[in-house]
Amino acid sequence: MNRLIARFRSTSYGWWVAITGSLNMALTSGPTFHAQSVIFAAVEAQTGWSRTLVSGVGTFGRFGGALLGPVEGYFADRFGPAWMMLVGLVIGGVGFIMLSQMGDSPIIYYVAYFILSLGFSAGGFVPATTAVAKWLPSRRATGIAIVLAGSSIGGFMVPAISWGIKHHGFEATMISIGVAGLFVAPGFFWAMSRRGIRPGQEPSNVSSESSAIVDDGSFTLREALHTRTFWVIASAHTMSNLSTAAVSAHLVLHLTDIGISDLKAAGVIPLFVGIAFFAQLGGGLIGDRLDKRYMLSASMFVQAISMVILAYATGYSGAVYFAVLWGVGFGSRTPILHALRGDYFGSRYFGSILGMSSFPMIVGMTATPVLVGLAFDLQGTYRWAFLFTAATALIGSGLILFATRPVRPPRGVFDVAVGAPNESAIDSVPGN
Repeated sequence: MNRLIARFRSTSYGWWVAITGSLNMALTSGPTFHAQSVIFAAVEAQTGWSRTLVSGVGTFGRFGGALLGPVEGYFADRFGPAWMMLVGLVIGGVGFIMLSQMGDSPIIYYVAYFILSLGFSAGGFVPATTAVAKWLPSRRATGIAIVLAGSSIGGFMVPAISWGIKHHGFEATMISIGVAGLFVAPGFFWAMSRRGIRPGQEPSNVSSESSAIVDDGSFTLREALHTRTFWVIASAHTMSNLSTAAVSAHLVLHLTDIGISDLKAAGVIPLFVGIAFFAQLGGGLIGDRLDKRYMLSASMFVQAISMVILAYATGYSGAVYFAVLWGVGFGSRTPILHALRGDYFGSRYFGSILGMSSFPMIVGMTATPVLVGLAFDLQGTYRWAFLFTAATALIGSGLILFATRPVRPPRGVFDVAVGAPNESAIDSVPGN
């Protein structure tokens, strides 16, 4: 009876964890991901810097995420998502306040963007996704979809940020975002640090008969790194996310170049994130029932087609066609991809595995904003850069089909105290 109650309480609280993670993603991804090109356009207008210099800050900001992604995953597993969110949001808030004081200094601009990117990265995606993967192991795709739907909700901040910059100035708008991060950080910490029960364990007031627990089948980080599947998923994710980096950094700049007004261009983002919101939820629900590889392949293919449309868009109608397909492809892809990692490698070391698998992805995304900006400065158009990212997404669409379920070396029993195999208990487990 106690086990049944514990499982019910854990699952029920898991949905609250997913909702909290969703709100967190709305705040952390809205300004730094969806509104990135709006901020870049404002900086370009204020300083007159080249596209390479303006968008290069996206590369510099992601460099910290590339280096610290594995560390973020380890900290999420070791110290818990609550502390990660608290510290990350405080750092990110300070970074936005610092960005507001950049003036005409590229050094302050780059340092501030590095700090805010590092903070909102450490306090956003990794801890939120890790928490859901552990609290909802049987509904992982749905839970992650709820978290990532928050990122889509964050896209609706873009017109507000654009309006704020236009009517109240860049400085005041950046300060407002920074203060918001500092204000909500304690609330997220409280929501994610509930005491009493832990994912996959008994309530704290239920005693255990032994310090050993049956191995749940999770891969350790070292075991995952030695599988072909780990690198196939990481490579496919990298290939498809190059276009994501290009859109995040250059979409509004491209749309204004083809004659669309600033506010109307910013309004394209809520259009595709609104579609992505429903695609994420639908993808999560379907992903818990069907083969995730085929769904991912179809999603990445649609994402590739949307980039071709964006490359040849000459007006607002082309931007709308792009937004519809991008919302469907990118939205449905994201939760299923992370859920596939959980299905294949388990939840015990999910944060560490997610952080390490994000390393090649973020390295690729690190180079993309500045290279796309450089291509524009040299060619006067984004067309060929966008077509290149469409081709890489198409490669990812085929590559993900080779991500078969890995076979992990067998273990018997883990000792709770040390987190390592309990050799004396292995012989007592049936089948060993």
